[in-house]
Amino acid sequence: MTDKRAVLYRMETPDHRCPWGLKTRHLLERKGYVVEDHKLASRAETEAFKAEHQVKTTPQTFIGGERIGGYEAVKAFFGEPVERPETSYTPVIALFAVAALMALAIAWITPGALIRIDTAEYFIATAMVLLGLQKLKDVEGFATMFLGYDLLARKYGRYGYVYPFVETGAGLLMLAGVAIWLAAPAALFIGTVGAVSVFTAVYVEKRALKCACMGGDSNVPLGFVSLTENLIMIAMAIWMPLRMWVL
Repeated sequence: MTDKRAVLYRMETPDHRCPWGLKTRHLLERKGYVVEDHKLASRAETEAFKAEHQVKTTPQTFIGGERIGGYEAVKAFFGEPVERPETSYTPVIALFAVAALMALAIAWITPGALIRIDTAEYFIATAMVLLGLQKLKDVEGFATMFLGYDLLARKYGRYGYVYPFVETGAGLLMLAGVAIWLAAPAALFIGTVGAVSVFTAVYVEKRALKCACMGGDSNVPLGFVSLTENLIMIAMAIWMPLRMWVL
């Protein structure tokens, strides 16, 4: 039997099950603690608990008779990071990884080898669609962040509102292999403007900004990844019309 024990008070009523309480319990169990789980089954019971212990929120965790606090306090107690990193490449890495897997899945169910030129095309087109989707979740937030560095958006504010639809639409057309006469120029235009804007902001003006590529709440740094994204879009826009003549 372990001597690692924790007492947890969390709210769980018929119409509300506190997710932070469950996260706290799971964290304690992962750390090898036996959890004495007290469920506060009503609003009145919860308010009475908070008044008794002079706390403003639940859940509350006690270890060794000492009050540790809520979920973030328990994380800090175990030495785990509490705050969200100011910047992170994790979202964009995850997106491109999923795009790559989707490209392989499409190539798997279509005739031919798994790794071929088409697979690279599927990857870029899928990535464009997924990136566009991130922006479409909050067009207003994206357009606001976009104004911070995009040269065309600074001059014509409505460009930031149109961009997500152009990127998504061009990606879908390229993925389907139709209307390349429309998709290629659109991708070439936004990719070129984007590449020049990123290069100017990061490498000429030396500004530390966050990239709007993942949407208005992005914490991805503006820099090499953003520039590469635009350069790949440009390459795709040039290649798609050429492949009609080459292949």
